[in-house]
Amino acid sequence: MNVLSQEKQEMALSALVEGSSIRSVERMTGIHRDTIMRLMVRVGQNCARLLDETMRGLSCKYLELDEIWCFVGKKQRHLRGADNPNDLGDQWVFVAIDAESKLIPSFKVGKRNLATAYDFLADLSSRVSNRVQLSSDSLSAYVEAVEMSFGAGVDYGQVVKTYEADAIGPGRYSPPKVIAADRFIIAGQPQFDKISTSYVERNNLTMRMQMRRFTRLTNAFSKKMENLKAAVALHFAHYNFVRIHGSLRISPAMAAGIANNLWSISDLIKESN
Repeated sequence: MNVLSQEKQEMALSALVEGSSIRSVERMTGIHRDTIMRLMVRVGQNCARLLDETMRGLSCKYLELDEIWCFVGKKQRHLRGADNPNDLGDQWVFVAIDAESKLIPSFKVGKRNLATAYDFLADLSSRVSNRVQLSSDSLSAYVEAVEMSFGAGVDYGQVVKTYEADAIGPGRYSPPKVIAADRFIIAGQPQFDKISTSYVERNNLTMRMQMRRFTRLTNAFSKKMENLKAAVALHFAHYNFVRIHGSLRISPAMAAGIANNLWSISDLIKESN
């Protein structure tokens, strides 16, 4: 059996986390796309384990929550009776970001419903060691999920945006114009000027830029749920430990005190062996 060299593995993974597609990595490296996919799934699954083990006892103060859309196999409107709706169709990645260290302590892939929101927030609450302030958009599932996961030990506010309805035309793929953004206190006593989703919304752009399967209007979508989950875990492990954050000049893991030094792609591969 042929085994990829360390150099080839690093080359392939480095291209993937910079937003290249599986087929473009195949063309650049000469590695067969099936081999690249197996490598990504193996390393991604171990990155999920790494993140689960290291994101513990965190002292984040201000956490912003959001969810980003993608799909697996086919879009929701194309599902048929024989398709499993849990593994195919529209999927969402729920993400939390620490406004200070820019660390991503928790994420969850699933449907945009109460069950996924609860799993996401229950996981997040298990990773912080202090009272936190949460900020989110107006997704109704968050209110109940926050109460179920944090109880009274949380300060929580929402940012509710109002959008201008643009007529469908040449600019229809542009995001709608925000005409109002109001803040509301939902629970506890959140610091009003810290109720914000700016950082987590900016993180959505990072995800779409650095994971090809999140790029809109392409055929680079995930074909299997397993592949999506592995790609997301690989991305966040790279983001937290390997990538230097532009405003911090260090990695988020270093800023949060989880890592003492900047990791490399080879370190993620070693953790997966």
